[in-house]
Amino acid sequence: MGSAPAESDFLRKTGMAEPPMSCDCFVSLPPGSRDDHVIFGKNSDRPRDEVQEVAYYPAVSHPPGSMLECTYIQIPQGEQTHAVVLSKPAWMWGAEMGANDQGVCIGNEAVWTREAVSPGEALLGMDLVRLGLERGDSAWGALTVITSLLEQHGQGGPCREDPEPFSYHNTFLLVDRNEAWVLETAGRLWVAQKVTEGVKNISNQLTIGAEVSAEHPEMRSVAQAQGWWDGEGEFNFSQVFSPENPPARMELAKQRYRGGTELLQQHDGSVTAEVMISILRDKPSGICMDSGGFCTTGSMVSVLPRDSSLPCIHFFTATPDPSREFLSLPFFLSCFLSVNPPDPNPIPDRSIFKPFVFSDSSTSVLGVVSPQFGPDDPVRKQPRFQSQVDRRHELYKAHQVALSTMETNPDEGLAIYEILRDLESQCLSDISAMLNGEIPGEELGDLFFDSVDTEIKFYQ
Repeated sequence: MGSAPAESDFLRKTGMAEPPMSCDCFVSLPPGSRDDHVIFGKNSDRPRDEVQEVAYYPAVSHPPGSMLECTYIQIPQGEQTHAVVLSKPAWMWGAEMGANDQGVCIGNEAVWTREAVSPGEALLGMDLVRLGLERGDSAWGALTVITSLLEQHGQGGPCREDPEPFSYHNTFLLVDRNEAWVLETAGRLWVAQKVTEGVKNISNQLTIGAEVSAEHPEMRSVAQAQGWWDGEGEFNFSQVFSPENPPARMELAKQRYRGGTELLQQHDGSVTAEVMISILRDKPSGICMDSGGFCTTGSMVSVLPRDSSLPCIHFFTATPDPSREFLSLPFFLSCFLSVNPPDPNPIPDRSIFKPFVFSDSSTSVLGVVSPQFGPDDPVRKQPRFQSQVDRRHELYKAHQVALSTMETNPDEGLAIYEILRDLESQCLSDISAMLNGEIPGEELGDLFFDSVDTEIKFYQ
């Protein structure tokens, strides 16, 4: 009870109607990885009923002077944009996470700092994720894109499809075949830390202390002018910019951060795509979220080989909650009390990971792309978010039906998910064989389409 006034005051200052819950990002660089690969992973934790689509956009050359319509504001378009694949809330222009054809991956996290959240509309953190991928040819290149746009246009605006206020600042994990960067922001200010080896994770808190690799030129002077730093001694960004009285439930982010760190450290030196997937499926740590109005609505894991002759592989779920810990009691008992259980670990995964590989024939897979509503979209109309539309894509709808089947007909549901789990395992095996030179990479260009199509058919 003693923390309630501080929490209420914090929510008022940050424009939030409820305490924050959000995402986790991970990276493993050699020697943290088992192989000579950089492994990236993210769970996107969003409002429970929000649909996340997986969309591909090809590389494009744009006419000089073109303008770009982001979620809320227009900005000048770049002359050339890279091909990207994005896992994104279907209502917004930006993305929670994604990759480009240059081998760059980015994910973002919500954070709250001493800097006030702007009440006006600007670039969302998710817009900055997409812009970094479309315009950056390396992790550092994407970081400079994001920080430049942040300084020019600022960040702000509603971060969910709801008239109730919910806005935040952002941290980012940017990764390529060689290195990773953690970028943390407070308004238009920012600080970055370079990571070249081992394992690293970020959650909904500031983590960069005194080990700063790059920063906004006015960051320290602003902190000193605000009385947050005396200008003497060591400058510790997280200590200086973290809010003085954060809500009690922000402690959950610290617990998830510690849990993620522990899971990475357990596998330090042996991280693979399978290990990263298992971390994203971990419910006891809270990394796979299912709490109140929020849950994990989409997940992504990427394998970036250091050998540039090998393709990068990007796994997406396009459906919520990849965990196994969701079963009703009848389903649970049917799995474990069966006379002839199907295997020693029969609990199925709620969502499976499907691999995407950039190729000359890459295109959007319509089964995981949500319907479009043009100028009639409630996001586009003023005032915004006054009505709801059905943004579910084909896989999302089929997945919902399958979950219902698992509750009402456990045997049938289990049979479906055993097949899909085998599909995921086979995809992982094929990817491993390709990276080891046993299967030509060109043969995997349609694997994402085939995986989505197969999943939908099995649900039906």
